[in-house]
Amino acid sequence: QVQLVESGGGLVQPGGSLRLSCAGSGSIFSIYHMGWYRQAPGNQREMVARITTGGRTNYADSVKGRVTISRDNAKNTVYLQMNSLKPEDTGVYYCKASFNQVAYWGQGTQVTVSS
Repeated sequence: QVQLVESGGGLVQPGGSLRLSCAGSGSIFSIYHMGWYRQAPGNQREMVARITTGGRTNYADSVKGRVTISRDNAKNTVYLQMNSLKPEDTGVYYCKASFNQVAYWGQGTQVTVSS
C-alpha cells in the first residue's frame, strides 16, 4: 500500500548535523502517522521522533532539543533534522508509517557518528 525509502544517512563527525528523508509512494501519504526509529547492533529498536497526521510531534528524551521531525505531505516526504550528533546516535534509522494500527517500515539508512 505504501512503500518507504530512507535516504540521507552517512558518516558524520560528533557535533555535526544530518538530515534524513523518508519518501513515500504507492498511497496517500497524508493519512499516515510517521515516525523515525533507530536500532544499534544488539539493541532494541527505539523511537526517535514521531509526527501525527495533524503535525503533532514527540521525541525520545535522548534526542530532545537536537532533533526535529517534519513532514511535507505535498512531497510525500518526512524529514529528520539531527544536530549536535553524538556517537551514541549511531545506528540504522528506519522510517515508519502507520494507519489504523497497521505499520509499514522502510529498509533503513545507516547513520554513523565518529571522528
